[in-house]
Amino acid sequence: MSFLRKRKLFILLIGFIILVALIGFSLSNRDNITTAEQFINDTVGWAQRTVHAPVQFITDIFTNIDEIQNTFEENRLLKEKLAEYGGLIYEVQELREENEELRDTLGITDSIREYNPVQASVVSRSPERWMEQVTINKGEQDGIRPNMAVITSEGMVGKIQTASQFTSTVQLLTGFDQLNRISATISREEGQDIFGMIEGFDPESDSLLFRIIEESDEDLQEGELVVSSGMGGVFPAGLQIGTVKDVVPDQYGLTRTALVEPAANMYDVDQVIVVDRKLSESEEGGEEEE
Repeated sequence: MSFLRKRKLFILLIGFIILVALIGFSLSNRDNITTAEQFINDTVGWAQRTVHAPVQFITDIFTNIDEIQNTFEENRLLKEKLAEYGGLIYEVQELREENEELRDTLGITDSIREYNPVQASVVSRSPERWMEQVTINKGEQDGIRPNMAVITSEGMVGKIQTASQFTSTVQLLTGFDQLNRISATISREEGQDIFGMIEGFDPESDSLLFRIIEESDEDLQEGELVVSSGMGGVFPAGLQIGTVKDVVPDQYGLTRTALVEPAANMYDVDQVIVVDRKLSESEEGGEEEE
């Protein structure tokens, strides 16, 4: 009995040694492999290709079905959006026609909301005055003049400070003070509109300062929209400036100032629109924004 056990152990040990030797031989760096290794590699490769082909075919089928379903869903959503867009176009056209009829009836030739947009790109920004001004690639040759409003898709960012022939300097809202003010308003569907002036920027609260001129019986609410009023003859009405964050009284309690969060990101200004307001002959010699 002990002899048979020793024989089995001996055979197992010999087999293990042979297996290790074969593994070491197959892993060694050789330019040529044996016929047996070639046969095994070819067999394994053929088996992999045989199994992979139908699996890949089935996977492609399910992938295509999933893509078709996604495409169908996307097309459905796009059709809904197009239908909504078509309805909006119709509503806008109707409103334009009604607006033109009303203006014709009242004898008004120009609207304080109308302006010609001039696209421009920011070409430089001084690190020393990062939050005060930027330079754009449009100037007097493009019809740019000082005090024109400058906006982005988010809202107003500032106004033209100086204009050269081919470039202009934009003074950002974050660099405004009491000498550079914007007539603004909080328009309400129901209730009295609130008029005031954007008179500077508070870096501590990161907010524009909106001094309220005409008080209302209703309190200001957080999130109310502040827009340009169009008064002053330079900025058109309705340009989004920001939203109300808080309201603080002055030290005497006579007036109130609203802290306004700017609508546009002053830290990331790349593409801007210079707003060239359409002025009637009676306004061309009018007063600029203070």
